[in-house]
Amino acid sequence: MKLVEPTDFEILSALADGRRNNAVNLAHRLDKNRSYVNTRLPVLHDYGLIERVGPAPNSGLYEITDKGRAVLQHRDVYSRDRETFVEEIESSLEANA
Repeated sequence: MKLVEPTDFEILSALADGRRNNAVNLAHRLDKNRSYVNTRLPVLHDYGLIERVGPAPNSGLYEITDKGRAVLQHRDVYSRDRETFVEEIESSLEANA
């Protein structure tokens, strides 16, 4: 898992409030370029950290997943040791299953 620091963690943190959000709002909230946020959301989705939600499949609304929350909890490990980070995430998800 290759995450962009700090942007990906900022996106996850912004979604951690439990609310659904879209690229426009996230870009504004994080003071980031909208097109850049639009490139990061599909990557986070592919990693299973966020999921698309909403009444329409292409609504552009996202929310954080349990795996995304685990990533946020272990952010400090990501900066130090990425191999340990993946193990920590898997262990955290198994413990909460």
